Amino acid sequence: MSLIKKGAEANLYLEDFSKVLHPAGAGKVIVKHRVSKEYRVPQLDLRLRESRTALEARLLADAKVAGVPTPAVYEVDRTGMRLVLEFVEGERVKSVLDKLKPAQRHKLCRLIGMQIARLHKAGMVHGDLTTSNMILTKNGKVYFVDFGLGEYDRSLEARGVDLHLLKRALQSTHFRIADKAYAAIIAGYRDELGKSADDIIRRAEEIERRGRYVPREERTWT
Repeated sequence: MSLIKKGAEANLYLEDFSKVLHPAGAGKVIVKHRVSKEYRVPQLDLRLRESRTALEARLLADAKVAGVPTPAVYEVDRTGMRLVLEFVEGERVKSVLDKLKPAQRHKLCRLIGMQIARLHKAGMVHGDLTTSNMILTKNGKVYFVDFGLGEYDRSLEARGVDLHLLKRALQSTHFRIADKAYAAIIAGYRDELGKSADDIIRRAEEIERRGRYVPREERTWT
């Protein structure tokens, strides 16, 4: 298998469908392997990796039901601590956002905001909302990927943190257009959630003001 991303919690590999799932299959798949942490007690490490692997699979499936494009889950291996996922053809939003014309960028960001709202409306938070974890396909769909830090959480705090994290990521990676991009995302978020979006947006602003947000796990915007 070809390693395409080495992460703090998991490694991603690109492999032929036929080698991983069925000899008659065609195309590619992503294999996500959640790695062991030597600093953890072995029994705890095993339990955490198993639960996070299963949780991520559920989140990916439920997000799709909620109207958010996500990779299909082909296999959940709770012994090998891996997921076999659909390989989504496209470019990371991180790579294209700064290159788009203003009107195209505004449209894309509104769509992203609407999809975040659908996720939140369904009681889920992504946990690592960055443009690195969004894939833009040729037909204009935006797939959300890597729900490894996601949760089922309807609280204002969790949803506010999701928005705040995205704003920080935009400021870090797309600083020249961050304000306009985030404003368009919030507009799309409001379009989808209506008045109930206001409390969540206010909470995100409060989190920013008080410096409340501390990452649960080490995160990088690469």
